[in-house]
Amino acid sequence: MTQASFATHDVFNQSPPFEDVDLYTSDAPLVAAVAANGGAAATAELSDFGKHWGSAAMAERGRIANENTPKLRTFDAKGNRRDEVEFHPAYHELMAHSAHAGVHNSTWTADGKPAGGAAEVVRAAKFYIASQVETGHLCPITMTRASVAALASQPDILAKTMPVIGTRAYDPSFAPWWTKRGMTLGMGMTEKQGGTDVRANMTRAARDGDAYRIIGHKWFMSAPMCDAFLVLAQAEQGLSCFFMPRFAPDGSVNAIHFQRLKDKLGNRSNASSEVEFHGAYAELIGEEGKGIRTIIQMVQLTRQDCAIASAGLMRSGLAHALNHARHRSVFQKHLADQPLMQAVLADMALHVEASIALVMRLCRAFDRAPTDAAESAYMRLLTPAIKYWVCKSAPGFLYEAMECLGGNGYVEEGILARHYRESPVNAIWEGSGNVMCLDVLRALGREADAAPAVLHALAEETKGLPGAAEAVASIGKAFRRPDSERVARLAVEKLALLAAAAALNQVSPKSAELFAASRLAGDRAGMYGAVEFSSDDTRALLARALP
Repeated sequence: MTQASFATHDVFNQSPPFEDVDLYTSDAPLVAAVAANGGAAATAELSDFGKHWGSAAMAERGRIANENTPKLRTFDAKGNRRDEVEFHPAYHELMAHSAHAGVHNSTWTADGKPAGGAAEVVRAAKFYIASQVETGHLCPITMTRASVAALASQPDILAKTMPVIGTRAYDPSFAPWWTKRGMTLGMGMTEKQGGTDVRANMTRAARDGDAYRIIGHKWFMSAPMCDAFLVLAQAEQGLSCFFMPRFAPDGSVNAIHFQRLKDKLGNRSNASSEVEFHGAYAELIGEEGKGIRTIIQMVQLTRQDCAIASAGLMRSGLAHALNHARHRSVFQKHLADQPLMQAVLADMALHVEASIALVMRLCRAFDRAPTDAAESAYMRLLTPAIKYWVCKSAPGFLYEAMECLGGNGYVEEGILARHYRESPVNAIWEGSGNVMCLDVLRALGREADAAPAVLHALAEETKGLPGAAEAVASIGKAFRRPDSERVARLAVEKLALLAAAAALNQVSPKSAELFAASRLAGDRAGMYGAVEFSSDDTRALLARALP
């Protein structure tokens, strides 16, 4: 009997998958931002990376790693305490590909010093590209990279760990770090009674010869499968930072007892845990009582990565929305040719273009901070402001990208639902929005001379752009108020927008003019697409966003 044919089962008027593309060269704003900030020489390397991570195979690994979430194996079959985290092979493959490209260590020399040149910019481009495919595995990648900044406070520990951190190998085996081809590091700060308020930590550290024994808990300890952790605990002289390996020096499993893995909204490929320390072996990093000063060196770098990842998520949302709109026909036209959709997509493209210009400008400051006082001041003042604006804008942006695809954007078969669930985490981790605003205020208070110089430089770099002079005046007035905390969110957002306009002006002056006119001058509408660009400007923005 012949099978009946149903015309409605024929699939047409659907967009092809956005895969098997070069995620670097297809992104003109990224290429321009990398070049403007000193990374042009890495074009071939970044294109190779973009082709690899833009492949269908890598997209499939990202999907599988999120559908098969990590599992905690507390005991082995004989009842021995193990506290291992088990992952799907796809997760390990993602980790291996990131490690092979040096995303976890390429900003450091072999002895743990800043690599200089454009190392931060080039590495950020890779992080930005990888985040478009799978963001969860980047948590241990970013913490491993950032940990070197804190370990620098303890040269003997840095000297013995750096040869293992510095390899481009990923070794998932459950074994002492000193026996492995490569290692990863995590971080434990947050406790039940105090998240942001880490001085409320109750975990205790008691001396044990040249080392310490840690007793207490952490409410959030990310990446529990790492080979070692930087942990805050109260010692005799106050809150201190410690290096806590998974295995004690005698090769026994350290007394790090995981209670459970967190059931998170997103970031599902990555394990986050609740943990208790039952006399866990640890070594002091830096001085007793200076734990926050020590670990903040690490936190500064993880905040930078939060902004990079959020920008990457938005870029992916934009690319998938554009790919869909250019292939989907509605009312006898391609969706991308409908004026209302063009307005939405162009506005979104401008936001991403400004975000990547700003993030790369920040990375240039990280590259140059060790030898340039002005760049160092930019880095200290702008890192929290940039994290605030870029990370907090991502969830709303990704919702808009999902809407561009309609129902196809809302289902789990596509990547945008995962991106949307992933997007809040970067604004919450490593300091929430209010904490970022308070950090900007603290930086202003500490740097009475440097902060005005940064604002003056931004004013010069945005001179002539619509609304820029008014924004500079408004920011200065807000930060001079005795009750500046009341208006901190408004002032910090304006500071980030001004910095974005300045960064974009170095990359694409025409885009910077459009950005300033729609974000700094006059009233800013709350929805994407509620702007009026000329047809030529709209076409130019969309052509730059995705050829």
